Amino acid sequence: MGNLFDESNWEAIIEAVLFTMGNSVELSQLAAAIDQSDEVAKRVVEGLRERYQRENRGIQIIELEGAYQMSTRAAYYENLIRVASVPKKHVLTEVALETLSIIAYKQPVTKMEISRIRGVSSDHAVSRLVEYGLVYEAGRLDAPGRPALFATTEEFLRRFGIGSVTDLPIMNPEQEEEIIQAVEEELKLQLGDGDEGASENT
Repeated sequence: MGNLFDESNWEAIIEAVLFTMGNSVELSQLAAAIDQSDEVAKRVVEGLRERYQRENRGIQIIELEGAYQMSTRAAYYENLIRVASVPKKHVLTEVALETLSIIAYKQPVTKMEISRIRGVSSDHAVSRLVEYGLVYEAGRLDAPGRPALFATTEEFLRRFGIGSVTDLPIMNPEQEEEIIQAVEEELKLQLGDGDEGASENT
């Protein structure tokens, strides 16, 4: 009875190792994981491999020159492509939208200029917009420190249904001043609540 219990544990351990490692794992490494010989490890991993096949799982275990790897069953490749082709939706916070608006109207623009307009540091918001593919580093300003210049991407145009940046609604100086005032009011409220760092949530 102890033997059967041990073997079920060995199978679970090998399954966990293959899943976690992602890449191929040498038989000797699998043997070390269950503290058994290569022969025992091979028997266990082959048994697990056969069970995956028998139960028609979406995951399979393949052998690659004495190593084993967990992978998706090829029959479901088309289904995976369908999922991968669905664009990811990113929810933009007010801080991110505000930062994006400033970049769209002022581009190319430095983080320092964005922060000046917003009244608070915008590093995190800009980084998040770059991560989302809405903003990119468009070059460097010819000034001390050569700060990076940021501009909007084609993805930004697609996401917001704009043909080009020239199609953006005209923002007059009064509207820009409204943005600055709104940010200052928000900052005062945060400071009034004791949030000395005026941290942003993006």
